[in-house]
Amino acid sequence: MDKGNMKAYIAARVAKELKDGNVVNLGIGLPTLVPNFLPDGVRVVLHSENGIINAGTRPDPIEACPMHVVDAGGQPSSVVPGGCFIDSSVSFGLICGGHVDCTVLGALEVDEEGNLANWIVPGKKVLGMGGAMDLVVGARKVVVAMEHTARGNHRILKRCRLPFTAIKCVDMIVTEMGVIKVTPEGLLLTEYNPEFTVEEIQAATEAKLIIAEPLKPIQ
Repeated sequence: MDKGNMKAYIAARVAKELKDGNVVNLGIGLPTLVPNFLPDGVRVVLHSENGIINAGTRPDPIEACPMHVVDAGGQPSSVVPGGCFIDSSVSFGLICGGHVDCTVLGALEVDEEGNLANWIVPGKKVLGMGGAMDLVVGARKVVVAMEHTARGNHRILKRCRLPFTAIKCVDMIVTEMGVIKVTPEGLLLTEYNPEFTVEEIQAATEAKLIIAEPLKPIQ
């Protein structure tokens, strides 16, 4: 798949998981593309853990006031009419209190038990975990949106090798190859990108995949 289209392809599929009225937290990077692909009639409330409720689209760089309104990744943000600003204690109270319907975030590694590693590579500079640990245990649904492999290396593993962010927290993994649900029996491949065969998807995945019947193409 063309790398230029990969992130948009993943984001478009993730957008179909969101329901009208959902409170949604989006991680930095690829997840921020998800609102561009929301189905007609679906409006979500975007929550930023640094204190924005009903965050809007990223403003034009010329019009942005980065010293005043930024998202959790430090990038210029906007707020839609009716939105508000809250302090961090209230923001994390919403997260930890189970009021966030869905969080979409990237990962370094995910494993067959739904364990997540997404915040540190040992020996590398660490900027901080941010709200990831709270979000993945506080949100009602956790969706990992990422490229299936990294430089040809597996990212969906039998067991995470990097330090955990949280354990048994991931509900769904969406990559350019397919949609994978975390179940008590293991990782269930429910949808696939027709550009890849099931054999190619399994070869790119260290964990053993259970193939759904019927297996549907990503629409």
